[in-house]
Amino acid sequence: MFEEAIHTPILRIYDENAEKHGIELYIKREDLTHPHISGNKYRKLKYNFIKAREQSHDTLLTLGGAFSNHIHAVAYAGHEFGFKTIGIIRGERAEPLNPTLQDALNWGMKIHHISRTEYRRKKEEAFLEALKQKFGEFYLVPEGGSNALAVKGCTEIIGDEEKSFDHLCCACGTGGTIAGIIVAMEGHQRVWGFPAMKNGSFLIEDISKLIKEYNGKQYDNWQLVTHYHFGGFAKFRPELVTFINDFKRRHGIHLEPVYTGKLLYGITDMVKRGIFRKGEKILAIHTGGLQGIRGFNMRFGNILK
Repeated sequence: MFEEAIHTPILRIYDENAEKHGIELYIKREDLTHPHISGNKYRKLKYNFIKAREQSHDTLLTLGGAFSNHIHAVAYAGHEFGFKTIGIIRGERAEPLNPTLQDALNWGMKIHHISRTEYRRKKEEAFLEALKQKFGEFYLVPEGGSNALAVKGCTEIIGDEEKSFDHLCCACGTGGTIAGIIVAMEGHQRVWGFPAMKNGSFLIEDISKLIKEYNGKQYDNWQLVTHYHFGGFAKFRPELVTFINDFKRRHGIHLEPVYTGKLLYGITDMVKRGIFRKGEKILAIHTGGLQGIRGFNMRFGNILK
């Protein structure tokens, strides 16, 4: 089903400010894991799909927003590996469907919209029981795919080469990816998480809980950087768009505005502010999600090149 092991390339980014400060900046191209099950979604879904098959489930249900990379990846993976899929979508249906949901529909996902108020009940037993009454039995893949099996998958982002860096940085949504990276680093080097939403410090508890569920341990070699959210989740400012377009022009690598654009903007700004020391090596994890650029440009007028 999913490949046993995928090793994605690490590329040097020749950033003028990093070079001036004597710092080496690299990017790990997790966006190249798969054309549709992109980046960290491939890692998060791998063991969940294996578990679903082991338990003889034929239907997967998951939750997300209308532009969700996770919804997009689950829909394709279900199509590819022979599962029925159901997507519980936050917010009312809008016509025409955006590219993310249209893809999901084309791949056979049953789309069900609920109100934002109802969506906030997503972890309640009564809410999940009502979904079973409506749709029948299913294997639940949580919002963003983050659970102990996702942590296990995300540990596979890290190999010997990745452990040679002084700092590892990744964007954070629900916390599963950075939890896997922290576990794989085994308390060594520094791991930085960049929440995509405002007031992202709440993720400290979520990440710690995911790690504890996975191996019962705690680590103190990580921290969150919570001030590069640009106004909140899926929010942006002109300087972020300019940065993403310039990054593509200079390095030939696409970023997107929800996660990876904010991540690289934050890293380069921290370099300018002297957060890292001369001679250190930084590795940014490109977690994919590039499918979301289509929806972003549909909403805001093709401003990402």
